[in-house]
Amino acid sequence: MNMTGPIDLILLGGRIKTMDVQRPFAEAIAVSGNRIVAVGIDAEVAALAQTRTRIVNAHGGTVLPGFNDAHVHIFSGSASLVQLSLEGVQGFENLKSALAGYAAAHPDSPSIVGKGCLYTAISPDEPITRHHLDQIMDDRPLLLVAFDLHTAWANTIALQRAGILGGRKLPLGSEVVMGKDGLATGELREADAISPVHALFEGGGREMLGISTGDEPDHVTEADRCYDISLLRRGLAYCASRGITSIQNMDGNLYQLELLDEIRQTEGLPVRVRMPFHMKNFTPLSDLREKAAAWNRLYNSDMLRCDFVKLFMDGVTESETAFFLEDYAHRQGWKGEALFSQAQFDDICATASRLKLQVASHAVGDGAVRRVLNGYEHASDVADARDLRHRVEHIEVIHPDDIDRFSKIGAVASMQPIHAPSRAEAGEETAPRLIGPARLPRAFAWRKLAEAGARMVFSTDWPVAPLDPMLSISAAMTREPIADGVPDQRLPLDDILRGYTLNAAWVEFMSDRKGMVREGYLADLVVLDADIEVVAPEALSSVCVTLTICDGRITFERTSRTRGSAVAGLHHV
Repeated sequence: MNMTGPIDLILLGGRIKTMDVQRPFAEAIAVSGNRIVAVGIDAEVAALAQTRTRIVNAHGGTVLPGFNDAHVHIFSGSASLVQLSLEGVQGFENLKSALAGYAAAHPDSPSIVGKGCLYTAISPDEPITRHHLDQIMDDRPLLLVAFDLHTAWANTIALQRAGILGGRKLPLGSEVVMGKDGLATGELREADAISPVHALFEGGGREMLGISTGDEPDHVTEADRCYDISLLRRGLAYCASRGITSIQNMDGNLYQLELLDEIRQTEGLPVRVRMPFHMKNFTPLSDLREKAAAWNRLYNSDMLRCDFVKLFMDGVTESETAFFLEDYAHRQGWKGEALFSQAQFDDICATASRLKLQVASHAVGDGAVRRVLNGYEHASDVADARDLRHRVEHIEVIHPDDIDRFSKIGAVASMQPIHAPSRAEAGEETAPRLIGPARLPRAFAWRKLAEAGARMVFSTDWPVAPLDPMLSISAAMTREPIADGVPDQRLPLDDILRGYTLNAAWVEFMSDRKGMVREGYLADLVVLDADIEVVAPEALSSVCVTLTICDGRITFERTSRTRGSAVAGLHHV
């Protein structure tokens, strides 16, 4: 123990899982400034206390390196905290009741948007249409956004005002679904179809720009900017309340970076943020050499970084935009479409690799996963860059021939445990039906990938799924096979925790200073209210965060007033 400054904080009485193989467990930690300066037993660390030292007792709860959510959407997630949540709402009358109640409470809102909508909100067999929504609300624009952010449904007045009731030609992968009457049904698939309607609503769709195109918002007033910063502050505080000290964002533009940097320079960021450069299939390759490289130079601190490239190779199964090697189970002749040709994607990966920029690619279908792995393998050969830790996001279905390729080419499997459908819900969910029984044994194959030596990181994809890491940890430990004959994909606790801590730090090239509780490492810590090694896996979702520390600062502390709620005064409407 090398004390070089004042001891600001001491944690005692904890069951510390350090994620450090050299010292897996400890009882106490001392923090000076933004660094951990001592890790040991209670007596020896308590002896370091000084007059100004704050001492916190963990009361036998687990203490971990702060959670690192390796796949979130911070701007849209922040916006979702103040929007109507339709999570779990099913059946026309229930949907009508939720929307009518919100509309009555917000009579002056010129338009209404609901987030987290199920594809089966009307019923498993009846798709949502504008006609359903017109029965609920026909006097102001209404937009329901699916839980995965890849599909939305609008009422007639919204489609009219957006100028797409009669349809619109859109780039590859996006679609305004048309009815037999020659008019839009109300279903909007993927970002370019949703954006014209989303622009009608409060915020002008700015929070979706980084996801849809990476474009910069137009005509942002000072009031708009202040509103957006307030949203981000709320979202970042919400992350801290869930024990999260680092997020790796999966959408981005310069506008978001500037807002986050303003927060960093004023009150300070309560969470470390890693942002990407968003690459679409129409983005010129020169933007990687110019814009992406410039953003990387400008934002390159431990608190705010822009050092990787994000792409979408396909969409999602539910909207039939995922790209499979074989036909959809319900639709002969349709495999989906890849958003990049193999040659185009190869060029992007090679260019990014030469610039030492990591690539993270959304790939849901097994066809998309294969094309992404091909590109990463090409980049390694051409650019001689074999340790850029290129990532594959989601991997909802994988072909057996591609499982071993992850470890061979050094690709990272980035997965979201809470996305996997449960056996009980399989009959009600869209994805299992469209994937089909032949592919279900290869769906959400965490354990198969882990056994094959793939380096894995875990995350939530918030706001697609709830942000709480404990929900995901419980889901990964308790998932039952979705059908008979489907392999058991459950993982042990330590493997999952590594995916949320050490592996997540490794994938962003920061495992030399975070992801473990070790002397000299950054003081990013989370204290839980129970020893998670003795809590039953199915009960882990009820374990709460009592204290979050990021960069040596307490960013969340649960009191009697905040128990049972993420942050005092913070809730879904």
